[in-house]
Amino acid sequence: MSATRRQMLARTGALGAGIAFTGALSELFAGTAAAQPLGHTGYGPLIPDPDGLLDLPEGFRYRVLSREGDQLRSGEGRVPSHHDGMSAFRGRGGRTHLVRNHENRVTAEIPVPTVAGLTYDPAGKGGCTALTVDARLDVLSERVAIAGTAVNCAGGPTPWGTWLTCEETEDRAGTNGYTKDHGFIFEVDPVDPHRTGAVPLTAMGRFQHEAIAVDPHRGIVYETEDAFLKPFGLFYRFLPEKPLGGTGSLRAGGRLQAMRVPGVPDLSTIQETGASFDGIEWVDVPDPLAAQTPTRLQDYGPKGITHAQKLEGCYWGGSCVYFVSSFARSADGSAADHYGQIWRYDPRRRRLTLVVVFGPDTDVQLPGESPDNICLAPSGGLMVCEDGNGAQHVFGVTRTGEVYAMARGRQNIGTPEEPEWGEFAGVTFSPDGRTMFVNCYTPGTTFAVTGPWRG
Repeated sequence: MSATRRQMLARTGALGAGIAFTGALSELFAGTAAAQPLGHTGYGPLIPDPDGLLDLPEGFRYRVLSREGDQLRSGEGRVPSHHDGMSAFRGRGGRTHLVRNHENRVTAEIPVPTVAGLTYDPAGKGGCTALTVDARLDVLSERVAIAGTAVNCAGGPTPWGTWLTCEETEDRAGTNGYTKDHGFIFEVDPVDPHRTGAVPLTAMGRFQHEAIAVDPHRGIVYETEDAFLKPFGLFYRFLPEKPLGGTGSLRAGGRLQAMRVPGVPDLSTIQETGASFDGIEWVDVPDPLAAQTPTRLQDYGPKGITHAQKLEGCYWGGSCVYFVSSFARSADGSAADHYGQIWRYDPRRRRLTLVVVFGPDTDVQLPGESPDNICLAPSGGLMVCEDGNGAQHVFGVTRTGEVYAMARGRQNIGTPEEPEWGEFAGVTFSPDGRTMFVNCYTPGTTFAVTGPWRG
Protein backbone atom coordinates (compact mmCIF):
# COMPACT_ATOMS: atom_id res chain seq x y z
CA MET A 1 0.00 0.00 0.00
CA SER A 2 2.95 2.34 0.51
CA ALA A 3 4.03 2.00 -3.10
CA THR A 4 2.35 4.29 -5.58
CA ARG A 5 2.98 4.51 -9.29
CA ARG A 6 1.61 6.04 -12.43
CA GLN A 7 1.20 4.14 -15.63
CA MET A 8 -0.46 5.02 -18.87
CA LEU A 9 -1.86 2.97 -21.68
CA ALA A 10 0.43 2.80 -24.69
CA ARG A 11 -1.17 4.39 -27.73
CA THR A 12 -3.29 1.93 -29.67
CA GLY A 13 -2.31 2.89 -33.18
CA ALA A 14 -4.35 5.63 -34.81
CA LEU A 15 -7.03 5.46 -32.14
CA GLY A 16 -4.78 7.14 -29.57
CA ALA A 17 -6.96 6.20 -26.60
CA GLY A 18 -5.84 5.86 -23.03
CA ILE A 19 -6.37 6.47 -19.34
CA ALA A 20 -3.91 7.14 -16.58
CA PHE A 21 -4.06 6.17 -12.94
CA THR A 22 -2.13 6.14 -9.71
CA GLY A 23 -2.28 3.23 -7.31
CA ALA A 24 -1.49 -0.41 -6.67
CA LEU A 25 -3.99 -2.37 -8.73
CA SER A 26 -3.03 -5.84 -7.47
CA GLU A 27 -5.03 -5.49 -4.27
CA LEU A 28 -8.27 -5.10 -6.20
CA PHE A 29 -8.10 -8.79 -7.01
CA ALA A 30 -7.06 -10.17 -3.64
CA GLY A 31 -9.17 -13.08 -2.48
CA THR A 32 -10.86 -13.57 -5.85
CA ALA A 33 -10.66 -16.30 -8.45
CA ALA A 34 -8.61 -13.89 -10.55
CA ALA A 35 -5.57 -14.18 -8.31
CA GLN A 36 -2.84 -14.91 -10.85
CA PRO A 37 -0.75 -12.21 -12.54
CA LEU A 38 -1.15 -11.90 -16.29
CA GLY A 39 2.31 -10.73 -17.27
CA HIS A 40 1.12 -9.00 -20.42
CA THR A 41 -0.09 -5.58 -21.44
CA GLY A 42 -3.26 -6.48 -23.22
CA TYR A 43 -4.14 -8.21 -26.45
CA GLY A 44 -2.62 -5.85 -28.99
CA PRO A 45 -4.00 -2.94 -31.01
CA LEU A 46 -7.67 -2.64 -31.77
CA ILE A 47 -8.63 -3.66 -35.30
CA PRO A 48 -11.18 -1.39 -37.04
CA ASP A 49 -14.49 -3.23 -37.46
CA PRO A 50 -15.57 -3.21 -41.14
CA ASP A 51 -19.19 -3.29 -39.96
CA GLY A 52 -18.67 -0.17 -37.86
CA LEU A 53 -19.91 -1.56 -34.56
CA LEU A 54 -17.11 -2.71 -32.26
CA ASP A 55 -13.31 -2.62 -32.61
CA LEU A 56 -11.52 -5.51 -30.87
CA PRO A 57 -7.97 -6.91 -30.76
CA GLU A 58 -6.95 -9.50 -33.33
CA GLY A 59 -8.37 -12.94 -32.57
CA PHE A 60 -11.45 -11.61 -30.81
CA ARG A 61 -14.90 -11.54 -32.30
CA TYR A 62 -18.32 -10.34 -31.26
CA ARG A 63 -21.89 -11.34 -31.73
CA VAL A 64 -24.81 -8.93 -31.44
CA LEU A 65 -27.32 -10.60 -29.14
CA SER A 66 -29.96 -7.89 -29.10
CA ARG A 67 -30.60 -4.38 -30.44
CA GLU A 68 -33.14 -1.79 -29.43
CA GLY A 69 -36.17 -1.65 -31.68
CA ASP A 70 -36.05 -5.33 -32.65
CA GLN A 71 -38.89 -7.57 -31.59
CA LEU A 72 -38.54 -9.31 -28.23
CA ARG A 73 -38.51 -13.05 -28.78
CA SER A 74 -41.30 -13.36 -26.23
CA GLY A 75 -43.60 -11.36 -28.50
CA GLU A 76 -44.23 -8.83 -25.70
CA GLY A 77 -43.13 -5.86 -27.82
CA ARG A 78 -39.91 -4.25 -28.99
CA VAL A 79 -36.48 -4.39 -27.34
CA PRO A 80 -36.39 -1.26 -25.13
CA SER A 81 -33.77 1.45 -25.45
CA HIS A 82 -30.91 2.62 -23.21
CA HIS A 83 -29.15 -0.63 -22.28
CA ASP A 84 -27.27 -0.14 -19.01
CA GLY A 85 -26.23 -2.32 -16.04
CA MET A 86 -26.23 -6.08 -16.53
CA SER A 87 -25.17 -9.34 -14.91
CA ALA A 88 -24.75 -12.95 -16.03
CA PHE A 89 -26.04 -16.00 -14.13
CA ARG A 90 -25.26 -19.67 -14.58
CA GLY A 91 -28.00 -21.79 -16.09
CA ARG A 92 -28.42 -25.49 -16.73
CA GLY A 93 -26.79 -27.29 -19.63
CA GLY A 94 -24.22 -24.59 -20.37
CA ARG A 95 -26.82 -21.85 -20.59
CA THR A 96 -26.27 -18.30 -19.36
CA HIS A 97 -29.03 -16.00 -18.12
CA LEU A 98 -28.54 -12.25 -18.55
CA VAL A 99 -30.55 -9.55 -16.79
CA ARG A 100 -30.24 -6.15 -18.47
CA ASN A 101 -31.32 -2.72 -17.22
CA HIS A 102 -33.02 -0.10 -19.37
CA GLU A 103 -32.33 3.41 -18.09
CA ASN A 104 -35.48 4.87 -19.59
CA ARG A 105 -36.90 8.20 -18.54
CA VAL A 106 -40.34 9.49 -19.43
CA THR A 107 -38.96 10.70 -22.78
CA ALA A 108 -37.74 7.25 -23.86
CA GLU A 109 -38.85 6.34 -27.38
CA ILE A 110 -38.96 2.60 -26.72
CA PRO A 111 -40.20 1.82 -23.20
CA VAL A 112 -40.11 -1.54 -21.49
CA PRO A 113 -43.44 -3.17 -22.40
CA THR A 114 -45.87 -3.51 -19.52
CA VAL A 115 -46.65 -7.10 -18.54
CA ALA A 116 -49.25 -8.25 -16.04
CA GLY A 117 -47.67 -9.16 -12.72
CA LEU A 118 -44.35 -7.54 -13.64
CA THR A 119 -45.32 -3.85 -13.80
CA TYR A 120 -44.81 -1.49 -10.85
CA ASP A 121 -46.12 1.81 -12.28
CA PRO A 122 -47.74 1.79 -15.75
CA ALA A 123 -46.38 5.32 -16.31
CA GLY A 124 -42.76 4.18 -15.82
CA LYS A 125 -40.86 3.39 -19.01
CA GLY A 126 -37.84 1.67 -17.46
CA GLY A 127 -37.23 -1.83 -16.23
CA CYS A 128 -35.26 -4.94 -17.13
CA THR A 129 -35.25 -7.57 -19.83
CA ALA A 130 -33.84 -11.07 -19.44
CA LEU A 131 -32.02 -13.10 -22.10
CA THR A 132 -31.03 -16.76 -22.10
CA VAL A 133 -28.21 -17.90 -24.40
CA ASP A 134 -26.84 -21.37 -24.95
CA ALA A 135 -23.19 -22.45 -25.05
CA ARG A 136 -22.96 -21.33 -28.70
CA LEU A 137 -24.34 -17.89 -27.74
CA ASP A 138 -27.56 -18.46 -29.62
CA VAL A 139 -30.37 -16.50 -27.96
CA LEU A 140 -32.98 -18.94 -26.71
CA SER A 141 -35.32 -16.42 -25.09
CA GLU A 142 -35.69 -12.71 -24.48
CA ARG A 143 -38.46 -11.33 -22.32
CA VAL A 144 -39.55 -8.59 -19.93
CA ALA A 145 -38.29 -9.19 -16.37
CA ILE A 146 -39.73 -6.07 -14.70
CA ALA A 147 -41.53 -3.02 -16.08
CA GLY A 148 -43.01 0.25 -14.90
CA THR A 149 -39.88 1.39 -13.09
CA ALA A 150 -37.80 4.46 -13.95
CA VAL A 151 -34.19 5.20 -14.88
CA ASN A 152 -32.88 1.70 -14.13
CA CYS A 153 -29.18 2.45 -14.19
CA ALA A 154 -27.12 -0.21 -12.44
CA GLY A 155 -27.60 -2.56 -9.51
CA GLY A 156 -25.83 -5.82 -8.75
CA PRO A 157 -26.19 -9.59 -8.31
CA THR A 158 -27.03 -11.32 -5.05
CA PRO A 159 -25.33 -14.45 -3.65
CA TRP A 160 -28.60 -16.35 -4.14
CA GLY A 161 -28.68 -15.71 -7.89
CA THR A 162 -31.01 -12.74 -8.40
CA TRP A 163 -30.44 -9.24 -9.74
CA LEU A 164 -31.12 -6.04 -7.78
CA THR A 165 -32.06 -3.29 -10.22
CA CYS A 166 -31.75 0.31 -9.03
CA GLU A 167 -33.81 3.37 -9.95
CA GLU A 168 -31.60 6.44 -10.39
CA THR A 169 -34.33 8.97 -9.67
CA GLU A 170 -36.25 10.51 -6.78
CA ASP A 171 -39.45 11.43 -8.66
CA ARG A 172 -42.61 11.25 -6.60
CA ALA A 173 -46.09 10.21 -7.62
CA GLY A 174 -47.65 13.05 -9.61
CA THR A 175 -44.29 14.02 -11.14
CA ASN A 176 -43.80 13.36 -14.85
CA GLY A 177 -47.09 11.50 -14.89
CA TYR A 178 -45.96 8.81 -12.43
CA THR A 179 -48.65 7.17 -10.33
CA LYS A 180 -46.24 5.88 -7.67
CA ASP A 181 -43.10 7.10 -5.91
CA HIS A 182 -39.80 6.11 -7.52
CA GLY A 183 -36.20 5.81 -6.34
CA PHE A 184 -36.24 2.21 -5.11
CA ILE A 185 -34.43 -1.10 -5.54
CA PHE A 186 -36.30 -4.09 -7.00
CA GLU A 187 -35.31 -7.77 -7.01
CA VAL A 188 -35.42 -9.64 -10.34
CA ASP A 189 -35.25 -13.41 -10.81
CA PRO A 190 -33.36 -14.11 -14.08
CA VAL A 191 -35.19 -17.38 -14.74
CA ASP A 192 -38.71 -16.75 -13.45
CA PRO A 193 -39.38 -12.98 -13.14
CA HIS A 194 -42.94 -13.63 -11.92
CA ARG A 195 -41.38 -15.19 -8.82
CA THR A 196 -40.10 -11.77 -7.75
CA GLY A 197 -42.70 -9.58 -9.47
CA ALA A 198 -42.42 -5.80 -9.17
CA VAL A 199 -42.14 -5.10 -5.44
CA PRO A 200 -40.07 -2.09 -4.25
CA LEU A 201 -37.63 -2.86 -1.43
CA THR A 202 -38.61 0.27 0.44
CA ALA A 203 -36.47 -0.31 3.55
CA MET A 204 -33.36 -0.08 1.35
CA GLY A 205 -34.06 3.62 0.83
CA ARG A 206 -35.55 5.96 -1.74
CA PHE A 207 -32.84 7.98 -3.45
CA GLN A 208 -30.85 8.18 -6.70
CA HIS A 209 -29.59 4.62 -6.55
CA GLU A 210 -26.71 3.49 -8.72
CA ALA A 211 -25.12 0.16 -7.78
CA ILE A 212 -25.07 -2.41 -4.99
CA ALA A 213 -22.74 -5.09 -3.67
CA VAL A 214 -23.65 -7.83 -1.20
CA ASP A 215 -21.26 -9.05 1.48
CA PRO A 216 -21.51 -12.83 0.88
CA HIS A 217 -20.48 -13.59 4.46
CA ARG A 218 -22.77 -11.27 6.42
CA GLY A 219 -25.50 -10.43 3.92
CA ILE A 220 -24.99 -6.66 4.28
CA VAL A 221 -25.91 -4.75 1.11
CA TYR A 222 -23.78 -1.73 0.17
CA GLU A 223 -25.36 0.96 -2.01
CA THR A 224 -24.03 3.93 -4.00
CA GLU A 225 -25.93 7.14 -4.70
CA ASP A 226 -25.24 8.85 -8.03
CA ALA A 227 -25.91 12.48 -7.22
CA PHE A 228 -23.74 14.52 -9.58
CA LEU A 229 -25.03 17.92 -8.48
CA LYS A 230 -24.57 19.34 -5.01
CA PRO A 231 -25.48 18.14 -2.42
CA PHE A 232 -23.69 15.02 -3.54
CA GLY A 233 -24.54 11.43 -2.74
CA LEU A 234 -23.73 9.14 0.16
CA PHE A 235 -22.38 5.62 0.52
CA TYR A 236 -24.89 3.42 2.32
CA ARG A 237 -25.17 0.00 3.87
CA PHE A 238 -28.37 -1.96 4.49
CA LEU A 239 -28.54 -4.36 7.42
CA PRO A 240 -31.27 -6.88 6.50
CA GLU A 241 -33.56 -8.49 9.05
CA LYS A 242 -33.01 -11.77 7.16
CA PRO A 243 -29.41 -11.68 5.86
CA LEU A 244 -28.62 -14.18 3.10
CA GLY A 245 -32.16 -15.45 3.33
CA GLY A 246 -32.57 -16.04 -0.39
CA THR A 247 -35.04 -14.71 -2.93
CA GLY A 248 -37.57 -12.36 -1.36
CA SER A 249 -35.81 -12.12 2.00
CA LEU A 250 -34.94 -8.44 1.55
CA ARG A 251 -38.64 -7.65 1.68
CA ALA A 252 -38.51 -8.39 5.41
CA GLY A 253 -36.86 -5.01 5.94
CA GLY A 254 -33.84 -3.83 7.86
CA ARG A 255 -31.84 -0.72 8.76
CA LEU A 256 -30.38 1.75 6.27
CA GLN A 257 -27.21 3.57 7.34
CA ALA A 258 -24.90 6.14 5.76
CA MET A 259 -21.11 6.18 5.99
CA ARG A 260 -19.32 8.89 7.97
CA VAL A 261 -15.57 9.30 7.58
CA PRO A 262 -14.49 11.31 10.64
CA GLY A 263 -13.08 14.66 9.58
CA VAL A 264 -13.80 14.12 5.86
CA PRO A 265 -17.02 15.79 4.68
CA ASP A 266 -16.15 15.31 0.97
CA LEU A 267 -14.19 12.32 -0.38
CA SER A 268 -12.90 14.35 -3.35
CA THR A 269 -10.41 16.11 -1.07
CA ILE A 270 -8.46 12.86 -0.68
CA GLN A 271 -6.06 12.64 -3.62
CA GLU A 272 -3.22 10.35 -2.52
CA THR A 273 -3.56 6.64 -3.15
CA GLY A 274 -3.03 4.55 -0.05
CA ALA A 275 -4.66 7.14 2.20
CA SER A 276 -6.58 5.23 4.87
CA PHE A 277 -9.13 6.16 7.51
CA ASP A 278 -9.90 3.99 10.52
CA GLY A 279 -12.93 4.11 12.77
CA ILE A 280 -15.45 4.52 9.96
CA GLU A 281 -18.87 5.26 11.42
CA TRP A 282 -22.30 4.19 10.17
CA VAL A 283 -25.22 6.46 11.01
CA ASP A 284 -28.88 5.46 10.77
CA VAL A 285 -30.73 7.27 7.98
CA PRO A 286 -33.53 9.13 9.79
CA ASP A 287 -36.12 8.63 7.03
CA PRO A 288 -35.16 6.03 4.40
CA LEU A 289 -38.34 6.77 2.41
CA ALA A 290 -37.38 10.45 2.13
CA ALA A 291 -40.97 11.55 2.68
CA GLN A 292 -39.99 15.19 3.14
CA THR A 293 -36.23 15.46 2.67
CA PRO A 294 -33.81 13.54 0.41
CA THR A 295 -31.71 11.09 2.41
CA ARG A 296 -28.45 12.91 1.58
CA LEU A 297 -29.90 16.14 3.07
CA GLN A 298 -31.29 14.73 6.29
CA ASP A 299 -29.95 15.59 9.74
CA TYR A 300 -27.07 13.30 10.71
CA GLY A 301 -26.14 15.20 13.84
CA PRO A 302 -23.48 17.82 14.57
CA LYS A 303 -20.74 15.73 12.92
CA GLY A 304 -22.58 15.72 9.62
CA ILE A 305 -22.08 13.01 7.01
CA THR A 306 -19.58 12.25 4.22
CA HIS A 307 -20.57 13.12 0.65
CA ALA A 308 -19.02 12.29 -2.73
CA GLN A 309 -19.86 13.33 -6.27
CA LYS A 310 -20.94 10.76 -8.86
CA LEU A 311 -20.79 7.52 -6.84
CA GLU A 312 -21.31 4.72 -9.35
CA GLY A 313 -19.84 1.19 -9.60
CA CYS A 314 -19.79 -1.10 -6.56
CA TYR A 315 -18.59 -4.69 -6.17
CA TRP A 316 -17.39 -7.17 -3.57
CA GLY A 317 -13.87 -8.62 -3.74
CA GLY A 318 -12.25 -10.90 -1.17
CA SER A 319 -13.26 -9.52 2.23
CA CYS A 320 -13.90 -5.93 1.16
CA VAL A 321 -16.33 -3.80 -0.82
CA TYR A 322 -15.08 -1.47 -3.56
CA PHE A 323 -16.93 1.55 -4.91
CA VAL A 324 -16.28 4.13 -7.61
CA SER A 325 -16.56 7.89 -7.78
CA SER A 326 -16.54 8.59 -11.52
CA PHE A 327 -15.40 12.19 -11.21
CA ALA A 328 -15.48 15.29 -9.06
CA ARG A 329 -15.62 18.87 -10.35
CA SER A 330 -15.12 21.95 -8.25
CA ALA A 331 -17.21 23.81 -10.83
CA ASP A 332 -20.16 21.69 -9.68
CA GLY A 333 -19.47 22.44 -6.03
CA SER A 334 -17.16 19.56 -5.20
CA ALA A 335 -14.35 20.37 -2.79
CA ALA A 336 -11.69 19.19 -5.27
CA ASP A 337 -11.30 17.80 -8.79
CA HIS A 338 -10.52 14.28 -9.93
CA TYR A 339 -11.19 12.03 -12.92
CA GLY A 340 -12.16 8.95 -10.95
CA GLN A 341 -11.47 7.17 -7.68
CA ILE A 342 -11.82 3.58 -6.51
CA TRP A 343 -12.28 3.16 -2.76
CA ARG A 344 -12.04 0.02 -0.62
CA TYR A 345 -13.94 -0.46 2.61
CA ASP A 346 -12.83 -3.25 4.96
CA PRO A 347 -15.75 -3.97 7.32
CA ARG A 348 -13.68 -6.07 9.73
CA ARG A 349 -11.21 -3.24 10.33
CA ARG A 350 -13.73 -0.44 9.74
CA ARG A 351 -11.12 1.03 7.42
CA LEU A 352 -11.61 3.04 4.22
CA THR A 353 -8.72 3.26 1.74
CA LEU A 354 -8.30 5.13 -1.55
CA VAL A 355 -6.73 2.51 -3.80
CA VAL A 356 -6.86 4.02 -7.31
CA VAL A 357 -7.05 7.55 -8.70
CA PHE A 358 -7.67 7.95 -12.42
CA GLY A 359 -6.01 10.76 -14.33
CA PRO A 360 -7.39 12.80 -17.22
CA ASP A 361 -8.59 10.79 -20.18
CA THR A 362 -5.96 10.98 -22.91
CA ASP A 363 -8.41 10.52 -25.76
CA VAL A 364 -7.34 12.72 -28.66
CA GLN A 365 -10.70 14.46 -28.86
CA LEU A 366 -12.02 15.66 -25.52
CA PRO A 367 -11.03 14.90 -21.94
CA GLY A 368 -13.75 13.07 -20.06
CA GLU A 369 -14.54 10.97 -17.05
CA SER A 370 -12.87 7.60 -16.76
CA PRO A 371 -14.44 4.81 -14.68
CA ASP A 372 -18.11 3.89 -14.62
CA ASN A 373 -19.28 0.26 -14.60
CA ILE A 374 -16.48 -2.09 -13.53
CA CYS A 375 -16.18 -5.84 -13.12
CA LEU A 376 -13.57 -8.44 -12.26
CA ALA A 377 -12.41 -10.48 -15.24
CA PRO A 378 -11.72 -14.23 -15.01
CA SER A 379 -8.45 -13.66 -16.88
CA GLY A 380 -7.04 -11.88 -13.84
CA GLY A 381 -7.89 -8.24 -14.34
CA LEU A 382 -10.46 -5.51 -14.13
CA MET A 383 -12.72 -4.29 -16.92
CA VAL A 384 -13.72 -0.62 -16.84
CA CYS A 385 -16.45 0.99 -18.94
CA GLU A 386 -15.45 4.50 -19.96
CA ASP A 387 -18.06 7.22 -19.51
CA GLY A 388 -16.98 10.54 -20.95
CA ASN A 389 -16.67 12.58 -24.09
CA GLY A 390 -14.98 11.55 -27.31
CA ALA A 391 -14.30 7.92 -28.14
CA GLN A 392 -15.75 5.28 -25.81
CA HIS A 393 -13.81 2.21 -24.68
CA VAL A 394 -13.85 -0.80 -22.45
CA PHE A 395 -10.45 -0.71 -20.76
CA GLY A 396 -8.71 -3.67 -19.18
CA VAL A 397 -6.45 -3.34 -16.16
CA THR A 398 -4.08 -6.16 -15.20
CA ARG A 399 -3.11 -7.07 -11.63
CA THR A 400 0.32 -5.60 -12.31
CA GLY A 401 -1.21 -2.24 -13.20
CA GLU A 402 -1.08 -2.23 -16.99
CA VAL A 403 -4.02 -0.53 -18.70
CA TYR A 404 -5.06 -1.47 -22.22
CA ALA A 405 -7.96 -0.93 -24.60
CA MET A 406 -10.17 -4.02 -24.91
CA ALA A 407 -12.93 -2.58 -27.09
CA ARG A 408 -13.91 0.66 -28.81
CA GLY A 409 -17.44 1.61 -29.85
CA ARG A 410 -17.92 2.62 -33.45
CA GLN A 411 -21.63 3.46 -33.59
CA ASN A 412 -21.78 7.20 -34.31
CA ILE A 413 -24.87 8.76 -32.75
CA GLY A 414 -23.76 12.26 -33.74
CA THR A 415 -22.97 13.62 -37.19
CA PRO A 416 -20.00 13.10 -39.53
CA GLU A 417 -18.86 16.62 -38.69
CA GLU A 418 -19.39 16.23 -34.93
CA PRO A 419 -19.23 12.51 -34.13
CA GLU A 420 -20.45 11.14 -30.82
CA TRP A 421 -20.29 7.59 -29.59
CA GLY A 422 -22.57 5.77 -27.18
CA GLU A 423 -21.01 4.85 -23.87
CA PHE A 424 -20.42 1.30 -22.70
CA ALA A 425 -22.21 -0.17 -19.69
CA GLY A 426 -23.00 -3.43 -17.96
CA VAL A 427 -19.75 -5.27 -18.62
CA THR A 428 -19.91 -8.78 -17.17
CA PHE A 429 -18.52 -12.26 -17.84
CA SER A 430 -20.22 -15.57 -18.37
CA PRO A 431 -19.90 -17.97 -15.42
CA ASP A 432 -17.37 -20.08 -17.36
CA GLY A 433 -15.26 -16.98 -18.10
CA ARG A 434 -15.24 -17.55 -21.86
CA THR A 435 -17.46 -14.66 -22.90
CA MET A 436 -17.53 -10.97 -22.05
CA PHE A 437 -20.97 -9.44 -22.33
CA VAL A 438 -21.24 -5.66 -22.62
CA ASN A 439 -23.87 -3.11 -23.60
CA CYS A 440 -23.73 -0.03 -25.74
CA TYR A 441 -26.08 2.47 -24.13
CA THR A 442 -27.16 4.20 -27.36
CA PRO A 443 -28.18 2.72 -29.70
CA GLY A 444 -29.01 -0.01 -27.21
CA THR A 445 -26.93 -3.02 -28.21
CA THR A 446 -25.85 -6.11 -26.27
CA PHE A 447 -22.58 -7.72 -27.44
CA ALA A 448 -21.03 -11.07 -26.62
CA VAL A 449 -17.23 -11.01 -27.07
CA THR A 450 -15.19 -14.20 -27.36
CA GLY A 451 -11.54 -14.86 -28.12
CA PRO A 452 -8.20 -15.92 -26.66
CA TRP A 453 -8.77 -14.81 -23.06
CA ARG A 454 -5.58 -15.61 -21.18
CA GLY A 455 -5.50 -17.30 -17.78
